[in-house]
Amino acid sequence: MNVHVFAPEQFCQADIGCFDAVLVGTYTWGSGEIPYEMRDVYHHMESVASKHLVTAVFGTGDSFFAEFCGAVDGFRDMLYAQTDLAAVLKVELMPQEKDLTRCEKFVEAVGSRLVESEEKRKSKAT
Repeated sequence: MNVHVFAPEQFCQADIGCFDAVLVGTYTWGSGEIPYEMRDVYHHMESVASKHLVTAVFGTGDSFFAEFCGAVDGFRDMLYAQTDLAAVLKVELMPQEKDLTRCEKFVEAVGSRLVESEEKRKSKAT
């Protein structure tokens, strides 16, 4: 697999159509808000509207706030409506050793969805 990592400002200049999957990582600001630097990414993904694009979102938050990982929830809802959302992962503050299994399952879910998506494309082509 070829993996590309983009900063938010680089991502918004990328041709998303060139990718089989897009995973968005974000932290949550304040009381559940999408951070300022991620808003353009949100709007860029929102404009894609491709049910063929496999997506996932992961991020951190602080359960002290009522809207724990609210930015992840915001991306989740939009990606569910606009793309083929495969997985969501929320982490308290920063990843800990105990989160390793959850991270592995997150990646496996995306990989499985990619395989399913490819099989669907192949069956439609025949």
